[in-house]
Amino acid sequence: MTFLFLLIPPFAAALLAGLVRPYRSWVGRANALLSLVPLGASLAFISRAVSGAPAPTFGPNELLRADSLSALILACVTGVAALALFLGPNLNVSAESAEQVRRYQIFVNLFIAAMLLAVSANNVGIMWVAMEATTIFSALVIPLTLTKASVEASWKYILIGSTGIALAFAGTVLAYFDFVNLVGPIENALNWPALMTNASALHPEIIRLAFIFLLVGYGTKAGLAPMHTWLPDAHAEAPAPLSALMSGVLLAVAIYAILRWKAVVDAVVGPTFTNQLLIILGLFSITIAAFSLVIQRNYKRMLAYSSIEHTGLICLGLGMGPMGIFAALLLLISHCTAKSMLFLLAGNILHRYNSTKIGQVSGLLKAMPWTGGLFTVGLLALIGLPPFGMFVAELALFRAGFAQSNPWLMAATILLLTVAFVSLLRHLNKILYGPIPEGVGAGENFGWRTALLFINVAVLTTLGLTLPAPLVTLLNQIIGIIVK
Repeated sequence: MTFLFLLIPPFAAALLAGLVRPYRSWVGRANALLSLVPLGASLAFISRAVSGAPAPTFGPNELLRADSLSALILACVTGVAALALFLGPNLNVSAESAEQVRRYQIFVNLFIAAMLLAVSANNVGIMWVAMEATTIFSALVIPLTLTKASVEASWKYILIGSTGIALAFAGTVLAYFDFVNLVGPIENALNWPALMTNASALHPEIIRLAFIFLLVGYGTKAGLAPMHTWLPDAHAEAPAPLSALMSGVLLAVAIYAILRWKAVVDAVVGPTFTNQLLIILGLFSITIAAFSLVIQRNYKRMLAYSSIEHTGLICLGLGMGPMGIFAALLLLISHCTAKSMLFLLAGNILHRYNSTKIGQVSGLLKAMPWTGGLFTVGLLALIGLPPFGMFVAELALFRAGFAQSNPWLMAATILLLTVAFVSLLRHLNKILYGPIPEGVGAGENFGWRTALLFINVAVLTTLGLTLPAPLVTLLNQIIGIIVK
């Protein structure tokens, strides 16, 4: 029953937005309230997982399943989704913008539903279909304001994302036919538990090849270099709430798919193969992102390249054994929290300054003190300063690297993070200080929309000061799922 509360509300919200004509502002408010239902369902899954209860299933052939790993990602998706819907274009809708907001509400809710289905699906085929659906639905929202740049960014995202998903499909088909040929047709052959139970019977060389396709395919959705080129363009043109969802949790959903397949492949060939691939792609992504941050002139693209950097860090951690996986999961939670807040704040900045150019945004602390203060907190958290969760996660990552006798890898990572650190601080300094541009008003009221973002600050601070015992239990359970 909990699965119904998870998946039905976003579909109902999309249907409501499509049926109410002419569009009314109350539809957006109703959809925002509906988003709290999946959030409650995901927290119920976490509570069940932490208590040690068996993973719940639902539907014919256990179509849906929510173990500890699914519950964590579901909580991230539903949390950011609620923020994006509460802070999206819901209130004071004019006649001119009504159809635009209707399109936003329909496809953003379908995008959220597709992500939730991808994470809760127990079947690898359904997960793949849901991942493809996330590309289609989010691409339709990127050009919410129709411009040449936004349409080009949307098409680029569709082409690169669909190519990646096609590669993931090839990997899925390879793994499935190897499974059927060696194990035979069994019930629920495409379900994760069946794959894990029979993994030792699979052909190692076929599974290695399948994982390469899967890693490149889902890595494209995650923004791993060199498949990352869609991400900066999409985030530069997408509405701020969509960017918060894509950067905050779509990347996490893609990492989830990689993690699921990593567990299967490791059961066949051992962890060394997948670990090496993840470390190589992770380090390459950090390198590309760090030096791209140096030359950025657009603050939304700056945040996008920071996402590529953190996806690389997460993959680096996933390739470093249990301690590294623990650090990677903490990084994922912290990145989801900080980046969603920063993109929503970027939307406020764009609305006031009417520009995404760093050179045209100055004096933010004077012009918008609340937005400027929260943007500062988010960016300082993102670059790994205490007392925020990213600091603890990166510290755990370096401990894992040195424990595995990888000093040169850690030294290279520290050097690259230093480049990113200095670049982000330099850009932040330009944005916060200096004169307010002509025509940009000064002053900002503290309202409920600003207050909501203090939830993100509270989460980042809590993760930096102390790790709640239930969270530690959940992360250890996830490590047990991945590392056998």
